[in-house]
Amino acid sequence: MSRVYNFSAGPSMLPLEVLETARDEMLDYKGSGQSVMEMSHRSKVYDEIIKTAEADFRKLAGVPDNYKFLFLQGGASTQFAMIPMNLMKNKVADYIVTGQWAKKAWQEAGKFGTANKIASSEDKTFTYIPDVSDLPISENADYVYICQNNTIYGTRYKELPNTKGKVLVSDVSSMFLSEPMDVTKYGIVYGGVQKNVGPAGVTIVVIREDLITEDVLPGTPTMLKYKTHADSDSLYNTPPAYNIYVCGLVFKWLMKLGGLTEMQKINEKKAKILYDYLDSSKLFRGTVEPEYRSLMNVPFVTDSDELNKKFVDEAQKAGFVNLKGHRTVGGMRASIYNAMPEEGVRKLVEFMDRFEGENS
Repeated sequence: MSRVYNFSAGPSMLPLEVLETARDEMLDYKGSGQSVMEMSHRSKVYDEIIKTAEADFRKLAGVPDNYKFLFLQGGASTQFAMIPMNLMKNKVADYIVTGQWAKKAWQEAGKFGTANKIASSEDKTFTYIPDVSDLPISENADYVYICQNNTIYGTRYKELPNTKGKVLVSDVSSMFLSEPMDVTKYGIVYGGVQKNVGPAGVTIVVIREDLITEDVLPGTPTMLKYKTHADSDSLYNTPPAYNIYVCGLVFKWLMKLGGLTEMQKINEKKAKILYDYLDSSKLFRGTVEPEYRSLMNVPFVTDSDELNKKFVDEAQKAGFVNLKGHRTVGGMRASIYNAMPEEGVRKLVEFMDRFEGENS
């Protein structure tokens, strides 16, 4: 079996152990005589799968009892509308725009009320996180919104913003379960799972119970109300059942590793290997201000578009795939999520060093 090192921003690689378990249980899940892919989401067997997955996530992430855990569909992008529809009681929200996804969320919220852009790093192509210690928070803001790790630009918040008592909402898609987090600091924390947690098609939302009400914007569809899904334990309609099962396997894998504190150590070590090389290289350079570097997404460039293309092409042939940067920024990007082994990062650095020697 020949597997490549997949540096994709998502869908990304899954732990080999998880894929092997899914393979072994594909035709007959635990003696049920059927695949999870074929199983009724109302069955006793599946009920145990989804309930165990939630319990394991709660344990891993330290989710308190006064927060609801939801498996939803529609990707993180659906949350750009769902959040204002459910939370914009005063029709005012504050957004900190640190990348393309935060910008899209801010633009979407503007359809439902006043979405204030209270800080942005767009002036330097999103290569840093603005000072969030004393922002002009709107007096009547229903919430303050951030994207905590910026997949495209490779930045992350080191400190959460001072929301001055307002509810904090955070998109953590590309850093989900990569390090411990204090859920109590957020009103809503959410993310698409296709980077660190599972196959595309599932969005996890963790929401404080007092934010789940019938008091939503007029015209909000039933499927876009948090209460609909909270009241039915994510089973209002047919969920992406198989994908949730795989997420559950990933939660077990993380627990076996030692949990999120251990995962953070592994991720910090991997990131250091790559950043140390970029800082010493004469050909490649990172594009993010060092203070704000992401542990998950590492964008880098040479000084030549031609060399960038050559590197991506040669890397692909050598088994390092999906290193091309996002179309909005170009260059390269290595996404080194939880499932990327340290060996993959070390081998990438060896390849980069060889390429540098041949192309300097």
